[in-house]
Amino acid sequence: MSQDPKAAPVTKRDGAWMRFLPLAVILTGLAIGYAMGWHQYLRLSYLAESREMLLDFVSDNYVLSAVGFALLYALAVAFSFPAASVLTIFGGFLFGWLIAGALVAIAATAGATTLFLAARSAVGSFLRERVGRRTTKLADGFEEDAFSYLLVLRLAPIFPFFVVNIAPALFNVPLRTYVAATFLGILPGTFAYAYLGQGVDSVLVSARQAGTEISVSDLVTPEITIAFLALATVAAIPTAVKRLRR
Repeated sequence: MSQDPKAAPVTKRDGAWMRFLPLAVILTGLAIGYAMGWHQYLRLSYLAESREMLLDFVSDNYVLSAVGFALLYALAVAFSFPAASVLTIFGGFLFGWLIAGALVAIAATAGATTLFLAARSAVGSFLRERVGRRTTKLADGFEEDAFSYLLVLRLAPIFPFFVVNIAPALFNVPLRTYVAATFLGILPGTFAYAYLGQGVDSVLVSARQAGTEISVSDLVTPEITIAFLALATVAAIPTAVKRLRR
């Protein structure tokens, strides 16, 4: 069969452009969101101002509200809006800690996985091709115990959520491992913040009456942070023991 001489061959540059397309879409969506001012709605102060309206809407459209909340959460995570904690508190306030925790765990995992796949398609081979032997050895260690490392990173509130979503794309982490570690690792924090949201009503009322701004840091106690760090330490023990045996 003869080939059409007019057909343009697919070049290596074209393939590289396609690899970066998903990541470009995410960055464009993030820029549009900030330009439109949508991040202004992802504040506890907005929840305080709109609590009655939101509660009435959820009461009249419970299933639609739950599905819409999960979709919004997944999109916020996929586009790297720094609002995971606030949205989880929103969910706990609107749906109760149990339902909100389940919705957030599924939606956050879906959004994080979308971002991971987009980043991996763009920079997945970067580490192996461009960095030195020492960093490649570090990558080998991370990949060998990817589940344990990811679980610790998810449990410990040290790095921003979107950083942990993207960083494993630099390593050869299997998708199944990423999804499992993400889902299990975010469960404690998810239900803790959802529980905070369930009991935040009195704080919202007081803040609205006083006209003061509230933030997540006003709700999170040192005990909760210590509990997260303790969970991360426990999760790191098996990997540490394995390294010491070697």
